Amino acid sequence: MSTIRFSTFPRTVPPADFARDVVAVFEAHEPSISTTELVKGLTSNAVLTVLRPALMKLGFEVEAGKHKEEKILRPVFFGENGKPILQYEIDAYHADWECALEVEAGRAWMGNAVYRDLVQACVMVRVKYLVLAVPNTYKFQGQGKPMVSRDYENTIAVADALYGHTRLVMPYDLIVIGY
Repeated sequence: MSTIRFSTFPRTVPPADFARDVVAVFEAHEPSISTTELVKGLTSNAVLTVLRPALMKLGFEVEAGKHKEEKILRPVFFGENGKPILQYEIDAYHADWECALEVEAGRAWMGNAVYRDLVQACVMVRVKYLVLAVPNTYKFQGQGKPMVSRDYENTIAVADALYGHTRLVMPYDLIVIGY
């Protein structure tokens, strides 16, 4: 049985047609990326490296490295002559689906990367969907003993609050994948 799981938001709307295809990429690579099964989880860059070929087959443009020309940028504001004057880096983008994808690892929850991703996606141009992949568990040493952060459950709780509250309307649908 797979440890890969996902939830979509808002919960009153069925998952996007492509959601299962994206989740299937994570499932196909589960032995290499599972934070539940591996003793120590991979970095987000290492997870993205494993997933990159399969995501590209789906039509995603995927970050290839840390050099400027290997990054994926989404505009936020445009200036003179239509040139982007503010852009955010993301891990992958599918132009046809208008879908941004972020893969987080160790700092997903405890380093607040989840919050950053949720907010930045709100202002990126042509983002109708955000796929946010987070560890099911993040294992670390705390006070000299092994500890576990339940990053997927924590992210789902935040998403439930954001998408379930009447004071806020999120401008994109969200797919949270636990790996």
